[in-house]
Amino acid sequence: MTAAVFFGCAFIAFGPALALYVFTIATDPLRVIFLIAGAFFWLVSLLLSSVFWYLVRVITDNKDGPIQKYLLIFGVLLSVCIQELFRLAYYRLLNFSSSLVSGLGFGIMSGVFSFVNTLSNSLGPGTVGIHGDSPQFFLNSAFMTLVIILLHVFWGIVFFDGCEKKKWYILLTVLLTHLLVSTQTFLSPHYGVNLVSAYIIMVLMGIWAFFVAGGSCRSLKLCLLCQDKDFLLYNQRSR
Repeated sequence: MTAAVFFGCAFIAFGPALALYVFTIATDPLRVIFLIAGAFFWLVSLLLSSVFWYLVRVITDNKDGPIQKYLLIFGVLLSVCIQELFRLAYYRLLNFSSSLVSGLGFGIMSGVFSFVNTLSNSLGPGTVGIHGDSPQFFLNSAFMTLVIILLHVFWGIVFFDGCEKKKWYILLTVLLTHLLVSTQTFLSPHYGVNLVSAYIIMVLMGIWAFFVAGGSCRSLKLCLLCQDKDFLLYNQRSR
């Protein structure tokens, strides 16, 4: 049963990201490099966040109690801001055409760091929920990891579009939604509220990213009916 939970949660969390990689990135070596660069930028942002967190812990003398709770909230907010600064730095180096690849790189690395330890624990030993906690902890964590990965993809597309058009309110929207989704994780016992609100934000950002990337209702219909000639030609060339 533990193996089923492990592989099931792994495919839920990383399956769509793997599909995006296989069908849109793997056939283009340059996109693979951009993906690795995006993952590296996210890692550097995490490193800086960790350094700030360590310094703050040292300054506050590792005190326990409410101070640590506020420091944790501060650390999350700071980490989100640093991630968005590095997304901006990535845009300065490249351009809008790499926005999807950049977002996927950010998302995959974020998902790996946030979920890999939880995923390894699903192999046992132990019983989830034996002390009154939610027995769906691993499943909820997998779906939350999935939404974070996809949100990073959508945030990347929308963020790069805001930079291209110099519409700074778009960048602010990305930052605020990122902060909102991240701070919701403090509602850890209320997984239902957390997941529903995160998926609502993901759907809205996905629709926004779709139209920003040049999509339309007509192109979506043609694609779903396999009548989009440009899409079919692209797939033929990729093979």
